Order: sequence, then structure tokens, then C-alpha cells
Amino acid sequence: MIMRNVVIAAALALAAFAVYRIVINRSEAPTSSVSVVVPELLGDAQAGKEVFDATCAKCHGVNASGTNAGPPLVHKIYEPNHHADAAFLLAVRNGVRAHHWPYGDMPPVPAVTGADVAKIVAYVRQLQKANGIF
Repeated sequence: MIMRNVVIAAALALAAFAVYRIVINRSEAPTSSVSVVVPELLGDAQAGKEVFDATCAKCHGVNASGTNAGPPLVHKIYEPNHHADAAFLLAVRNGVRAHHWPYGDMPPVPAVTGADVAKIVAYVRQLQKANGIF
């Protein structure tokens, strides 16, 4: 009987913690755009900006600052330790189920190649670095 009560209490505590984390993550999510400092862009980052502007900015905003349709990529959630470079490629190829933000699912973007994604990542990482994300 005591063991059963301990298991129930532990399960309730775990559930409460999960709800707390969901609420905290949602409250940290901006609902539109963030201010972004843009550094001098060179090489792949400049090429990535061009691809980003043509294919991603509609939802992710000018300079990856976010819009009401998609999250800012210049945000700590997208730092390399949480979303590695390969996560961007997978998102473009497969789409993404909504899990951090209230914007809904991201569909795949088949017109964007793996080489394009590498350039986009170079651009986003330079923006993140200039804005203190990592």
C-alpha cells in the first residue's frame, strides 16, 4: 500500500514537472519577431541570406527574426547545442511537427537543396553568434 502511494506521488510529481516545463517553454516563445543585429556577411553566409530571403523569410522573418507565421531562428532554442546543423536539413527535407512554438507544423521545402541548407545554416549561425546566442 505504501509503495503504491509512493509510485502515485512520483507519477503526479513527474506529470506536474512536465506541465511546468511546457508552460515555461511556451511563455518564452515570442509570438512574432525579435530584434536582430546583422553582422557583415561573407561567403556561404551571404549566399545563405539570399536563399533564406527567397525561401524562408516569409515565415521566419527578415534576418531570421520571426513573424506571426514562424519562429525566429535567432533564438536560444536554435543554438547548436539544442538544434544541430543537421536539424535544419531534416526540417527542410521532412518538415517539423510543432514542439517549441505555437505556430503549427512546418511543411517540407523540397525546392531547397542540401547545399542550400548548408548556406542557410552558415547565415543563421552567423546571425546567432552576432546576437549572443552562442
